[in-house]
Order: sequence, then structure tokens, then C-alpha cells
Amino acid sequence: MRKPWIVGALLSAVLLLGACGDPSSGAAAAPPTPTLPGTAAATTHQPQQAPASPSTSPRARPAVAPRVLYLGDSLAMEAQNVLGQELRRDLGATYTSAPYSGTTPCDYLEGTGEKSLVPNAAKAAALVRAQHPDYVVLQFWGNAWAYTWCMDGITYDAARKTYFARYEADMRRLTAQIADAGGARRPKIVWVLQGPDPITPDRVRRVNALYEKQAAASGDLVADAGATVSPAGARYTWSQYLPCTAYEHGHPDYCTDPGDDRTALHLDKDYLHFCLVPTTSTPKPCPVRSPGILRIGREITRVIGEDVS
Repeated sequence: MRKPWIVGALLSAVLLLGACGDPSSGAAAAPPTPTLPGTAAATTHQPQQAPASPSTSPRARPAVAPRVLYLGDSLAMEAQNVLGQELRRDLGATYTSAPYSGTTPCDYLEGTGEKSLVPNAAKAAALVRAQHPDYVVLQFWGNAWAYTWCMDGITYDAARKTYFARYEADMRRLTAQIADAGGARRPKIVWVLQGPDPITPDRVRRVNALYEKQAAASGDLVADAGATVSPAGARYTWSQYLPCTAYEHGHPDYCTDPGDDRTALHLDKDYLHFCLVPTTSTPKPCPVRSPGILRIGREITRVIGEDVS
């Protein structure tokens, strides 16, 4: 018998994906016409006012500030402002973000046409040609259900072997398109490893392994942001709460339950996202302080900072 919280999570998953602006799974549904987040398409990101995050420990900025492009799904959508703040403050980075909720790597491939949730101007290669980034950060949970047209109906539950083969092939194609678009200034890709998933834990483990494999094959990077939102010694065990870190103890707004020495990563009815307010039908950056998002943003910033130094 399934545990009640798992049943609840299964039932809420469909609602969550819809609330984040993901498309319906109905075969007859037509894809929406997406627009770039923010006020201008593919421009240096000037985000709306976001919750201020505390400064990190002092570190020397790199001699040459990196240019960073951030792409991904609803996890990137909610984290984009916080990541921008961390990158600008710690590394002096020039930062552009263009996430789309409900997407997976194939959505950012050129040549996917109307089957993609991402318009042509916001494809990864198009943005690389326009922005000339040094780093392209890619964060995808790994859309496992029939919400993404470019996956051609291939889902994790129905055809796991085919799902992973297709996902890996799309990652290789996306890497090649980014490399070709960069030319002599080929940007490094940062694949963001995902945190635990209570519904399909093995799927997330295998998707993360594909990210690591692709990064190793192409000389790129991984940022294990998922480890920062996992229990110590239990990388793929999902938890709504984790003990406060020393950093969060020093910044009480991020230690949400100091009496029990723990901080909240997820809302009660959302096991996937890290924003501590409910998602809405209009995807947008998280408007409140959320420890999980800050943990993820700091880890991505750390990896880029160590590489660029």
C-alpha cells in the first residue's frame, strides 16, 4: 500500500506542473505561444525586485568577470533572480536568463519548430550567438511525463529505456549546438544536478548520471546543487526539511524553524519546487526568501567561481 503522502504527491504533481505554466498533456492541445521572461527578449537580465540574499564570505572576484546565460524549466524560472544576485555580487558577472516552465533539453534545440515551448529567438544556440556567454547553465528536472511536445510522447513510466536514450541524445545535440554557436569562443556548459524526487527517485539519479557523463565527454562542468537540498549521507532521499547550515544559522531569515534547528525546502503540497509560496498559472521568479533556492544558487555560483578563477 502506498503511503498517504506519496498518494497526495502523485495527485498534486499534475496540478503543480499545470500551475507552473506547463502545458496540458492532452494530445489535441496546441502549444502556447511563449514569450521571454522579463521585459525584453534575450537581453542582459535586469530582474524585478527579488528578496535580498545575504552576502557570502569574502572572496576575491575573478580578474575578468564571466558572462553567464541561465536556461531551464520551472526550477530555473523560480531561481533566476537569486542566481543572478549571487553571480553579480560574488563574481561581478554579466547575467542573462531565459527559462521556460515545463521544458526539457529538446525545447532549447534549434530545429524543433512548433513542437517546442521555447521560441526560436530564445533557443540556446540563438542566445549564445547573441550574448557570447562564457558559461551556459542548464537546469532541468527532466520532464518525465507527456507535457513536452518535443519529446514526442516518450515518457518515463511508459518507456524508460527509450526515455533515457532520447534524453541523452537531446543532451548531446544541445551541447553540439551550443558549441557550434560559440565557435572559437565556445562557452562552458554547467549541468545542474537535481535534488531528490520522492515519486521517481531512480529516474533523477539516472538523469543526473547522464548530466555527469555528458559533462565529462565534452569537457564541461556539473554543479551538484541537488546535494545541497539533500540530507547528509542520503543524496537521493527526499526531505521537506533539513538541518540549518552554519550559513543559515548566521542569517536567521534562512533558518525558517530555528527552534527545531531546521529549515523548510518545500511547501507541504509541492515536493518539486523550492519557492515557499504556491506556484501560479503565470510563471515568475520566486518572490520570497526560500532557503532551497539560495542553496542552489550559491552552489552554481561556487562552481563557476572556482572555474573562472
